[in-house]
Amino acid sequence: MQHTVELKPGDMVYVFSDGYADQFGGPKGKKFLYRRFRELLVEVSAHSPDRQRRMLHDAFNAWRGAHEQVDDILVIGMRV
Repeated sequence: MQHTVELKPGDMVYVFSDGYADQFGGPKGKKFLYRRFRELLVEVSAHSPDRQRRMLHDAFNAWRGAHEQVDDILVIGMRV
């Protein structure tokens, strides 16, 4: 199966593992989930790479709280 996506200058492309979305936390100890992760990526995408890294790190730690990290996390972002 082949997918084609048209990109414009300034677009961000992300490659990531499931570790972020699978992390337990928040007020009810639930998973972060992909919907919330996608919304976070859209929110941080306009910032510089270093600022994005810090925002993702801070959001992850705030969500995780006292819960143990359940998986390795990988997020790679590339600006077109």
